[in-house]
Amino acid sequence: MQTVQSAENAAEVRNDRPKAAPLAWVLWAVGVLAYVVAVLHRTSFGVAGVDAVHRFDASAGILATFTVLQLLVYAGLQIPVGLLLDRIGPRWMIAGGALLMAAGQALMAVSTGVGTAVAARVMVGAGDAMTFISVLSIVATWFPGRQVPIVTQLTGLLGQFGQVLSAVPLVALLHGPGWGTAFGSAAALGVLVGVLAMAVLRDAPPGGTRAASLPLREVGRNLVAAWLHPGTRLGLWTHFVTQFSSNTFALMWGYPYLVSGQGMEPAAASTLLTLFVLANVVSGPLVGRLVARYPLRRSRLVLGIVAANAAAWAATLAWPPPAPSWLLVLLVLCVALGGPGAMIGFDFARTFNPPARQGTATGIVNVGGFVAALVTILLIGVVLDALSPGNAFTPEAFRAAWTVQALIWAIGVAGVLRTRRLARRRLAAATS
Repeated sequence: MQTVQSAENAAEVRNDRPKAAPLAWVLWAVGVLAYVVAVLHRTSFGVAGVDAVHRFDASAGILATFTVLQLLVYAGLQIPVGLLLDRIGPRWMIAGGALLMAAGQALMAVSTGVGTAVAARVMVGAGDAMTFISVLSIVATWFPGRQVPIVTQLTGLLGQFGQVLSAVPLVALLHGPGWGTAFGSAAALGVLVGVLAMAVLRDAPPGGTRAASLPLREVGRNLVAAWLHPGTRLGLWTHFVTQFSSNTFALMWGYPYLVSGQGMEPAAASTLLTLFVLANVVSGPLVGRLVARYPLRRSRLVLGIVAANAAAWAATLAWPPPAPSWLLVLLVLCVALGGPGAMIGFDFARTFNPPARQGTATGIVNVGGFVAALVTILLIGVVLDALSPGNAFTPEAFRAAWTVQALIWAIGVAGVLRTRRLARRRLAAATS
């Protein structure tokens, strides 16, 4: 067991520097701001779900398709974006992603039909795909190796403040000035972030240069090597099983569930979504410290988070709606743990792969949770359509629809257990 720890510790100190420069924190702050706005764009359609039903005269299945396509684009572009990131650097990736999402939100602001609205969400998904792993690239380039896990967790949790922007001011604009003003304001904010990223961000520290682009053949080899390493796949399954429930809740069905499935007032539902974000903020550093302190127990932490999430959902769905407020608060707190839990997947990618292929490995890992979420979102929409005639989402329909998560949890836990065993065997062989 000690040899395994030594191998992981060796990976931890690669490219280490004694201290992050002040400029690193400035660049990181701009990157985090870009990620916050990306999360705002990503979650904006979820809080507008009820309004979208009436605006587009869409069924639950069609409504779910909006977000499913957005997530499909996001997940499908992760590996191509990772390869492109290595070639042009995070500055232009973040700026380009912000402007692309802004264009999508501007199109959504004027959309009155399903076709243009779907195109808008596809643009948001493509721009979103370019943002997070590019910010992680800034973290890996500008910060000492020992700080990377903590700063990564901070990046993930601070980005979730974008959900606060969608749950509070965006909802206020939707219910006040209206649809066009709400999404138009989001588009304007995206343009501002894109310009700021172009003006401030830098790809490499002073005196340093970004690594030269790899030949196409070497890129392919790195992709294959990253995928074949069971540690990368352990990261993917970790991301898959921890993040899907929180993504499904935040991106699409959480707000409609609280309003139509639990009978909450819109303001109260927005408050719970804000609590969801605050829970991410509080739990993220704790999870990061546990990962740094007990690197050989990371998978146990993942399974514990999944168990808490599943137990909270089981208790809530077993209670005839409306559930008591304390139980809904507990549900939100447990579901929120999925965000910090998903960050553990990136730590697996970092410690099990050499620097030359960490971008590719990160892209592979980042596919997991979004693929699981889009499948879950679509399945919930199908169940709601079957049980909600006339697009009237009933508490009983939502109660049945959320049970589809059990299948995704079973698949994800099986993947974690299998790849954990293979990763341990691989490390033991390499260090024996």
